[in-house]
Amino acid sequence: MSDSRKYLRPEILSRISRLELRARTVVEGFVSGMHRSPYHGFSVEFAEHREYAPGDDIRHIDWRVFAKSDRYYIKQYEEETNLRSHILLDCSGSMDYPDARRAARTGRMTKWDYASTVAASLAFLQSKQQDAIGLTLFDHEIRRQIPSAANPRQLSNMIRIIEEHAPHGKTNVKILFRYLADRIKRRSMVVVISDFLTDLDDVIAGLQRLRHTRHEVMVMHVLDQDELEFPFEDQTLFEGIEFDQELLTDPQALRKSYLEQVERFIHRLRSFCVDTRIDYVLLSTADRLDVALATFLARRSHAMRTRAR
Repeated sequence: MSDSRKYLRPEILSRISRLELRARTVVEGFVSGMHRSPYHGFSVEFAEHREYAPGDDIRHIDWRVFAKSDRYYIKQYEEETNLRSHILLDCSGSMDYPDARRAARTGRMTKWDYASTVAASLAFLQSKQQDAIGLTLFDHEIRRQIPSAANPRQLSNMIRIIEEHAPHGKTNVKILFRYLADRIKRRSMVVVISDFLTDLDDVIAGLQRLRHTRHEVMVMHVLDQDELEFPFEDQTLFEGIEFDQELLTDPQALRKSYLEQVERFIHRLRSFCVDTRIDYVLLSTADRLDVALATFLARRSHAMRTRAR
């Protein structure tokens, strides 16, 4: 385990051309050596109890109920077999940061590379569980879509579509999320991977719509280290990615107010997610993917077990 960990740094992963290989490296990096997958509990929600019957897995016995009633009861879950999951991956222009030359020079991932690897890693995990998985690439509209399905070719088809696509276009999620919420008929897990650099009111309205239709929602908020730390010092020309704008300025004069704005943005999005029982995680492109995913999934699994008690 210690030998493989050193190869899971973003600057190393960014040099691996095949997304499937990169996802496999991330997933196997944090799954190997653990007694149980950190993905355990990711796909299920507690529904009700039923009386124990011979042959049931004793790990699902609710010992708290036994202590009160002196009878064995099993925790039942709404999705005990295959989870139906939809991954919504932001492919708008703002995800294409930093530009290819700077990314190559610094050995770092763009937000698109990082988010794509997160999406592929989750899909890889779910395919190992034989869950039904689907993918939607979006900016201000749906660019590519694969309906949720559980078949051996689903993962490779998803990865092929991601690899064929280059981020571009403006972000607009309010109407899009409402449309997708209405299209996903069966209650599902909906994973949204984006930088959410658009009108936050529209983001919140869209996520509310997904949650209102009783989907389990996960928000994976991907930002570049520069966006979180604003490390610029010298006179800098800032160019808009989704809008045709330029600003030549002294970044040190902007740093304090910029960081305050970013913190307010993140705090409001995170607070909304907590209030509406949406799982939220902030991911920096400087974070090691294996550690970030394992920590998040383990925390989520613990929270779900706590709610089921």
